[in-house]
Amino acid sequence: MELKEYFENADGLGVLATADGDGKVDLAVYSRPHVMAEDTVAFIMHDRLSHHNLETNPHAAYLFVEEGTKSKGKRLFLTKTKEEKDTELLQSLRRRDYGEKEGLYLVYFTVDKVLPVLGSQEGKTGG
Repeated sequence: MELKEYFENADGLGVLATADGDGKVDLAVYSRPHVMAEDTVAFIMHDRLSHHNLETNPHAAYLFVEEGTKSKGKRLFLTKTKEEKDTELLQSLRRRDYGEKEGLYLVYFTVDKVLPVLGSQEGKTGG
């Protein structure tokens, strides 16, 4: 199944892991990624710790566990490629409106690897 189709149809909980340049790790709950191309995803971020970590370490991992399960979902291994701030595209991608219109970043990542939640089956775009 393609990533775009998967994330358009799956409900669940997502967690983004980042680390700063010294390797100090942070975890944060994030909604499903926006699939921009089969090997590119983007997240809308506030200027908080996850975003700051990516300034010194472009690598991240995203864990998505499907609702009602403990073992179905995907692990995405990511590398940040670029970001944009307060763009029209960012506003058009928002799934919820919490009132803030400024100070948001659309952060793009290359999908380096996709694995299922459990196991270690290697795959580029499937789990």
